[in-house]
Amino acid sequence: MLKRRNLIFISFWLLLSLFNITARAQKASWIWYPGDYEVWLSNKVQNRRTERGTFLPPFWKLDSHYVLMNFHKDFELASPEDAHLYVEGQYNVSIDGRTLRGYPTILHIPAGKHKISLKVYNQAAVPAIFVQGTYLVSDTSWLLTYEDKEWIDATGKTSDVSATKYRNADSWDFTDPTVLPSTYHLPVEEHKAASIIKKSHSLFIDFGKETFGYIKLLGVTGNGNVHLYFGESPNEAMDTALCELSDKVTINQSGGDYTFIGSRAFRYVNIQYDDNIEINDVSMLYEYSPVTQRGSFKCSDNEINKIWDVAAYTLHLNTREFFIDGIKRDRWVWSGDAYQSYLMNYYLFFDSPTVTHTLQALRGKDPVTSHINTIMDYSFYWFLGISDYYQYTGDKMFIQQNYPSMKTMMDFCLGRRDADGLVQGLTGDWVFIDWADGLSKQGEVSFEQILLCRSLETMAQCALIAADHESAEKYGKIAADLKAKIFKYYWSNQKHALVHSRIDGKPTDNVTRYANMFSIFFNYLDEKQKQDVKKYVLLNNDVPKITTPYMRFYELESLCAMGEQSYVLKQIKDYWGGMLKLGATSFWEEYNPADTGANIYAMYGRPYGKSLCHAWGASPIYLLGKYYLGVKPTSPGYKNYMIEPNLGSLKWMQGTVPTPNGDIQIYVSTSQIKVNAQDGIGILRFKSSTIPKCKQANIIAKGDNIFELQVTKGTYFTVDYKAL
Repeated sequence: MLKRRNLIFISFWLLLSLFNITARAQKASWIWYPGDYEVWLSNKVQNRRTERGTFLPPFWKLDSHYVLMNFHKDFELASPEDAHLYVEGQYNVSIDGRTLRGYPTILHIPAGKHKISLKVYNQAAVPAIFVQGTYLVSDTSWLLTYEDKEWIDATGKTSDVSATKYRNADSWDFTDPTVLPSTYHLPVEEHKAASIIKKSHSLFIDFGKETFGYIKLLGVTGNGNVHLYFGESPNEAMDTALCELSDKVTINQSGGDYTFIGSRAFRYVNIQYDDNIEINDVSMLYEYSPVTQRGSFKCSDNEINKIWDVAAYTLHLNTREFFIDGIKRDRWVWSGDAYQSYLMNYYLFFDSPTVTHTLQALRGKDPVTSHINTIMDYSFYWFLGISDYYQYTGDKMFIQQNYPSMKTMMDFCLGRRDADGLVQGLTGDWVFIDWADGLSKQGEVSFEQILLCRSLETMAQCALIAADHESAEKYGKIAADLKAKIFKYYWSNQKHALVHSRIDGKPTDNVTRYANMFSIFFNYLDEKQKQDVKKYVLLNNDVPKITTPYMRFYELESLCAMGEQSYVLKQIKDYWGGMLKLGATSFWEEYNPADTGANIYAMYGRPYGKSLCHAWGASPIYLLGKYYLGVKPTSPGYKNYMIEPNLGSLKWMQGTVPTPNGDIQIYVSTSQIKVNAQDGIGILRFKSSTIPKCKQANIIAKGDNIFELQVTKGTYFTVDYKAL
């Protein structure tokens, strides 16, 4: 019996030892120099744009990846092991200073302490490696240098370790060694057409809604030409002379299918083909980003539900390798457009990688020689995007890794100030602000000073995270000085608002919405100033109206921040609901209720120039999540957060808000609030005309009919109350 017990014990111990060995095996990934893959891939993505067979690349400077890279790792093995090696590019390998002959694919490494180095050259794609052993694996602990002869660590600090500049490796979720990073592409799935009208040698296809992908001809026979005319509207697809996108291909086959190479945005496709061509059917390969939709929203208003659903679809269509502006045009990575996508993303997907990939792609390489996308405000949005990313995710490592690039970008911006310490458009700068007729961009525009001020505050915060205390103090002081100048130079007591600009040192009389609404949710105004701006600017029809969803985003956010949810709900129904009434299946780049007929599709002097699927049109996702469900982080990464629901004029609403480590689920009616939280410590704050009751938590009266209770991870409770 004793021997049997011993055998069982020994067998159990051996199994446990085997489990521990397996458990200690590390997960490998393809690795490369930080930011290089984003730069390389964004170049590839942004140069896919064509219009009617014409190649249309971006009009700003495109950087390149470093073509020669040195990968290095110090490690120790308790026992010998064989590590498999995969490389993108030409390479050599050195272990403990001894260079191995040829191109080894298996590394035989004895027990003990070792140093491994790989030099990889690749002009066409990013130099990358994949190492898979039991203990030695390629991950972000590896160090890299492009041989610029100065050592730094992952936070950007200099070190005296060697005479070479090193940074920690970067990676995406590429864990298959046989799939090279340069071959990465988004997945596709086949979709059938909603309807096909077949005539003699032509097909008119409707896929039922706005979509994106590759047209697939089924059962193709013959020898001749096939012409495709794409349209986001039936008008566009039928206009063979002026539609924005078209393709032509010569077919020579006796059956089978044909898939077009170029991805396109469309709902409708007008296919015309030669007499000796036959096409049995048409489908498409829908291309998409495999992000998971975690956020949700439903309410008592069916039109609002439809708006939220279409907004979610719009954002998903424009969430690709990066956040792009629109799927028809431009299909580029614009910083201002992406900034709004980040915010919507936090309430729909909470997909951090797409945010960081986009931020790194936009930043590019040093030296900085122009504003991001050549646009002054877009450089500032880049800083704001980093600030929000940290607040929502709490990811200090990203801040530390990218802080050196933030400093050089801010050095460029500060170097373009005038004698008063303000920014204005210089040679090569595009001061964008918004698409609006008659909007002045001359002089020192107050809106640009507001964005610079918040960017400087971001730099002060990130400098502290990067332990650069001297710079934190410097940026904080510049921001404080600039804020004082903004109110000294631009605030008009007579107009109860910030004026639009200064020209030759003198403030103009013009009042616009831009600087005023940003100053509200940046919390730059005192309570009286906020009320003045609301009355004399935001609710004043004499101030030029905003017609783009881009700036409606901020206008409605500023009103929500002041408790005007009932008013904003009507605006959402009028504006986004107006697009739905015109048949929109995704939201547009611009919508003007005054436009009628075919003019609703026109922009930039072209009859179909307007994008009918633009990421910035999806802003109701953010507004409904942050200001109606009322969920927002109050410390980085939702360690602490606030739930402050506001029904506006809704009877009830429910939804899910994703966080880094779980979801917050909320139901709110005029008589009941339910909360189920999976992350962090929160405060539920609400107003009630009666004393509320909750069996699962203590309610604290804060005065003025305001009540609070604490929300902790894993708690579920119901509050009975009466909404004011």
